[in-house]
Order: sequence, then structure tokens, then C-alpha cells
Amino acid sequence: MTIDGQSTPDTQTRGLAVEELGTLFDRQYRRLYALARRLCHDGDEAQDLVQETFLRAARKLETVPRDTAHAEAWLVRVLVNLSRDRTRRQSVRRRHAAELIPGREAEASESEDAAVARVTVHAGLSRLTTRQRAVVVLHELEGLPTARIAELLGIHRVTVRWHLSAARRQLAKWLGAATEGTT
Repeated sequence: MTIDGQSTPDTQTRGLAVEELGTLFDRQYRRLYALARRLCHDGDEAQDLVQETFLRAARKLETVPRDTAHAEAWLVRVLVNLSRDRTRRQSVRRRHAAELIPGREAEASESEDAAVARVTVHAGLSRLTTRQRAVVVLHELEGLPTARIAELLGIHRVTVRWHLSAARRQLAKWLGAATEGTT
């Protein structure tokens, strides 16, 4: 069917897909936000990433799998790719910010050592590539097995293990250097 020479999708199919997207949003928002929060460490940027992920899904409804597990994996891949794109666009700023750790006051409930450890780990994670950071966050912080991470990111298990190993080596190197500098 066309309106003013432009083709439009059948409204019944489109309405069903939009309803499914709404259900998918309700099911996946919290999990995607938690992942985005760990990838970018800023609440506003994390919300933007999740919003952009669902906007991409809304614009490309035909590419979002209808199966819940596959749809979740699709959304995670989009979120990670959007995060990677942001990182590329802001690479110079982020690189300098990671090297010059801003002084942060510890919250009243945290000890000074815990605050220093948190900031140091945060800085180490921010220096990893987006893919490595996603693998570390999903495996170490969310406790997902490598098979599930591979499925979510659309990569092979061996690639997940490689990224995890490389990220651990880099983190150990950076965190070791950071602790030597403080003693």
C-alpha cells in the first residue's frame, strides 16, 4: 500500500512488532542499563546508550529476532557496538581522562582504601577496548559463562576467552603499575 507515493508497512504487522518491542523493552531494560552502566560508568551516558539501542531496534524492527533469547543477544550486540562507536569518537578525551584519574571523594560509607581501589579498577576498565570491557563485565561482574557471552556478543567462545585473557593481562599490568606508584 502506498501513501503519497511512499510505501508503508501493513499496520497490523507493524502494530504487532511495536507491541513486541514494548514487551522486549519491559523485559530487557534493566539488564541492558546495568551492562551499559558498567561499560561507560556514567548513568546519563548509560541511559543514552540504552535509548539509542531501542531506537535502533524501533527503526529496524524487521531485523530484531522474535525469539526472546536471540532478541536479547541482538540488543546486547547493538549496545556494545554503540558503546564502541562512542569510545572511538571520544578516544582522545577518554585516553587522557583515564591517565589523569580525577580526585574523587570517597562516600561516607566507604573507606579511603576501598574508594582508591574502586577508582583504580574503574580507570583500568576504562582503558580496555569496548569488546574486552564488555567481556570482562559480563564474565567477572555478571557471572556469565563464556558460552553465553559468545552468544550475546555474536562471537566464538574462543574469541571470548581470548578477550578475557588479554583483558586480564592488561588489567594486571595496569593495576600492578598503579599499586607500585602508591607504595
